Amino acid sequence: MQEVPAARRPSGELEAQVLAALWAAHQPLTPQGVQLALGGDLARTTIATILARLHDKGTVARTRAGRAYAYTPTVRDPAGLAARRMRTELDRESDRSTVLARFVSDLSDDDERLLRELLGEHPDSREVNGP
Repeated sequence: MQEVPAARRPSGELEAQVLAALWAAHQPLTPQGVQLALGGDLARTTIATILARLHDKGTVARTRAGRAYAYTPTVRDPAGLAARRMRTELDRESDRSTVLARFVSDLSDDDERLLRELLGEHPDSREVNGP
């Protein structure tokens, strides 16, 4: 009889779990501390690998804690993480103007209105000044 492989986790799920543990801790955690916060289901080496990847992405900072590292998130919450990802994608392109124009053109009317408000534009200024 053939073994059925375990279901694969969605991409980024483990990173999200590790970040959630770091956000909840409100203090730097070592891989062992993250493992305990997550209930001990994941191997410490798996957590250490995830933390190293998050560090490479700039999502966590690390400091020495004895022979290990202690990790602190550099983003405050899931919204900050999404914003960082958007910025990373924008930074990869040389034609920022076109990327931003395409991004804005694909926004819903409500999202475009919100973006204009965040940028300090009044809803009526679009009609006066053009799109």
